Amino acid sequence: MPSFMLAIFFAAPAEWAVIGACLGLAAAVFLFIFYIQPDASDLAPHRTKLDQLLERRDTIYDNLRDLKFEYRAGKYSEGDYETMKVTLENEAALVLAEIEQVTESQIRRPRPVARPAAADPAPAGRRSAR
Repeated sequence: MPSFMLAIFFAAPAEWAVIGACLGLAAAVFLFIFYIQPDASDLAPHRTKLDQLLERRDTIYDNLRDLKFEYRAGKYSEGDYETMKVTLENEAALVLAEIEQVTESQIRRPRPVARPAAADPAPAGRRSAR
């Protein structure tokens, strides 16, 4: 039997603990890599700022529609209705301005500089006669 095998066989208890910890860690890594499936939410694309703003805009419009319906149903006084309506309209204006800002920043990209046309050796008024 080779000497290193004897050294492992007769290892001190502390060394066995280190060897056991290494084997346990290797087994945990193996299980994590091959047996644990990722959650579907981990694979979903993250929402962009524009997506969040568009969703917020839609929510505000829904709230305005619901507010108008509830006012017509008599749930709110005219003063309360006007106050809430102005608040929602101001919030919608801010969100729309931010949407415009985000879309403009996405549209504005450096464009390649147009190359000047090759210079004509003979000016247009003076053509060489053949």
